[in-house]
Amino acid sequence: MKKPTLTPCVPGSITPCRRWSQSRVAGDAPAIYSQHFKSLRFRGEAMSHEYPNPDPALPAIVEGNGRRHVRLVFRMLGSLLLGWMAIWGSVVIVGKGLVPLVDTLFHPGPDVLSVFRRSCIFLAVTAGYWAYVHWHEKRKATELRLRPAPLLLGGASGVALIALPIAVLFALGAYQVVQFRGVSSSLMGVAGLLVIAATLEELTFRCLLFQVLERHWGTSIALAAQAVLFALQHLENVAQGSAVDVATMLVSVTLGGLLWAAVFILTRNLWATVANHAAWNFTILLSGVPLSGIEDWRALAPLESRYAGPDWLTGGMFGPETSLLVIATMSVAVVLLLRIASRRGAFLAPIEKKWQEP
Repeated sequence: MKKPTLTPCVPGSITPCRRWSQSRVAGDAPAIYSQHFKSLRFRGEAMSHEYPNPDPALPAIVEGNGRRHVRLVFRMLGSLLLGWMAIWGSVVIVGKGLVPLVDTLFHPGPDVLSVFRRSCIFLAVTAGYWAYVHWHEKRKATELRLRPAPLLLGGASGVALIALPIAVLFALGAYQVVQFRGVSSSLMGVAGLLVIAATLEELTFRCLLFQVLERHWGTSIALAAQAVLFALQHLENVAQGSAVDVATMLVSVTLGGLLWAAVFILTRNLWATVANHAAWNFTILLSGVPLSGIEDWRALAPLESRYAGPDWLTGGMFGPETSLLVIATMSVAVVLLLRIASRRGAFLAPIEKKWQEP
């Protein structure tokens, strides 16, 4: 913006003492209104106050931009609602409609019905998200393309990121192996469930929430918002924990949300992010320690493990994800991945910046 020009005050005149030479954009409005002056003219005992407006069009410009901002916010919320209904409505249709219908008509066994339910949920939520993108966002769902290289790299890095600190915790004696149970056939079913859970979370938080927020508010704000909401979703897992457990979990899972969003930013691919997320969870399960505060699957792990160290090192009730060692590992990974993404120009600017361009 150019430097404003100043005009001298003329006694008895209503000309502003300071007049801005340009006021093209709404962003100048606060500066212009701050230069309103009070012209005081003394005529005997009478005194008049005049407040000239340097640009009568500015209120309309500000009001127009305000209305546009409100419309974009409502459009964003509407998109999030439609996307959420497309994803989770598919789960309801399969779980409450299709599966009971198949059970009534064909009476399959519980194992067959379980596989059918999980397969249908996986296909239905993917199709629901595709339909939302195709008909509402009116674009190609390129994030759903199956790309082998990012998929394999995502899975391998997910294993490495959590296996390395867990191995260190075993080496330090914070975790101890009680016995080796061997590989259970039930692990395949649990692995499938973890893939479906990771798919649902990545569709909801990275494909839908992150991308919608990113288009309106930019990558940086979208990163922080989706990560915090992702962490809040896990509060139920530490419902019986202390305030320290809750605080540590929020920090850890927020970092997890940033980590998987960073993977998504770099690849712009759902399956690479799902592979990283599911591989992370499955590696924790195999080590025989709690997975995100869930104890149910520990009996299926090949290793029976127990804690032999303080909670700040072992992770306590939530498992290794809240260990300070794992938190430090995630922090380093997040910083490195986001720096790479920034250097590649993968960060988007918010829509609002376009309004302010002259």
